[in-house]
Amino acid sequence: MSLALHSDPALDQLAINTIRFLSVDAINQANSGHPGLPLGMADVGYILWTRFMRFDPTDPNWSGRDRFVLSAGHGSMLLYSLLHLTGHDLPLDELRRFRQLHSRTPGHPEYGLTPGVETTTGPLGQGIGNAVGLALAARMTDARFASAEFTPAGGRVFGIMGDGCLMEGISHEAASFAGHLGLGNLIMVYDDNHITIDGDTAITFTDDTVKRFEAYGWHVVKADPYDHAALTAAIEAAVAETERPSVVVCRSHIGYGSPKRQDTKHAHGEPLGAEETLATKRNLGWPESPTFHIPTEVSARFAALATERA
Repeated sequence: MSLALHSDPALDQLAINTIRFLSVDAINQANSGHPGLPLGMADVGYILWTRFMRFDPTDPNWSGRDRFVLSAGHGSMLLYSLLHLTGHDLPLDELRRFRQLHSRTPGHPEYGLTPGVETTTGPLGQGIGNAVGLALAARMTDARFASAEFTPAGGRVFGIMGDGCLMEGISHEAASFAGHLGLGNLIMVYDDNHITIDGDTAITFTDDTVKRFEAYGWHVVKADPYDHAALTAAIEAAVAETERPSVVVCRSHIGYGSPKRQDTKHAHGEPLGAEETLATKRNLGWPESPTFHIPTEVSARFAALATERA
């Protein structure tokens, strides 16, 4: 069961901004990292984790769980913020230690280090291949062991991939393979923000991504990531499609809410810094202090989610 039955738009937005600014504050404290993806895709992360994904934070290795793969691993603070808020064994102090030696919050997600991280993602596009492999493994397990009464690997695979991921050759091979096999338990969300660390993607990348994935045999649906009803409907359609893998194309804004960094390359690999963080918090109606702020109603929201999933 998810929180979708108890949707409160104002509280949803408060929780999404909590994800955004936990990420921004951690990156600022480390003076290193990529704030653009957490700012731009916090809505997608929140909707996926609260309305669709099945998981148990007290047992992150539960075999029936859904898997989440952040192929765009440079946006790791999005995942760490979600893991902390959903009750995984990732204390707030670990977010404060982002990118520090011996922390459980390295610059890119590392499998076996952080509870809830399903695979290591660093090289762009690799996570797409990992997600396809996870989806295939689940299908192979069920083909061998499932019965009318028992489905050992019923979990689905959700993921977020970026422009950089789709520029890499591995994404073509993996996506083609997934389409060929009809891996309907795979749902990828495309963070289509048109920006790389060097500038606009048009410098080197002009693929028609929709036609590309349709040619691979994928189910393709578009959604505005900041329209929660439309985003939810798009993901519902993807989940309902069980004969083909799905991609939800989201025309997003890297560095969403940052007056000077939104839709620029500077949101990709640079901390916002004190002045721009203050401007962004003011722009999105967030308290200027303290840092790493989690409103009590947001904590209660995620605690309710854990209770409903129990």
